[in-house]
Amino acid sequence: MNVTQVTPRFPVLASILLGLGLGGFFDGIVLHQMLQWHHMLSSWYPITNLSNLELNTRWDGYFHSATYVLVVLGLFLLWQSANTRHLLWSNKLLFGALLLGWGLFNVVEGLVDHQVLGVHHVNELVPLDQRAYWDIGFLAWGATMVASGWALLRFGQRNTPVTA
Repeated sequence: MNVTQVTPRFPVLASILLGLGLGGFFDGIVLHQMLQWHHMLSSWYPITNLSNLELNTRWDGYFHSATYVLVVLGLFLLWQSANTRHLLWSNKLLFGALLLGWGLFNVVEGLVDHQVLGVHHVNELVPLDQRAYWDIGFLAWGATMVASGWALLRFGQRNTPVTA
């Protein structure tokens, strides 16, 4: 009898998508809504009148919808993985992939929205000449999460016992 050996795998892509979505939720909920440091288009349309606030709030909603889709895709892939093959469950791998996804969100969003498009800055409540420092800090925070997540994933893959 030939028994096929199945090597358990960790659903890295699912976890990265979940991290991307969670990073977006954190940005939208904490920075947009709670602290009100910026909104999606607040550098292009400053919150100086009701019309601009409505426009920014609408685009914040589009942004939240996109992060919601990332989380749904991550959950879908996780569920598909659970139903189709043996999974390797690991807190280190999960946390590493979530950190990697969240950090990727910060780096991509920071580069595209803050630097390339200039649609908003991390903290628009500080004087104009200080906003770049907040943007750089956001990028550094994201890069640190990417590096930490990547390292934790690599460490977790090498040090997680494989059991079927």
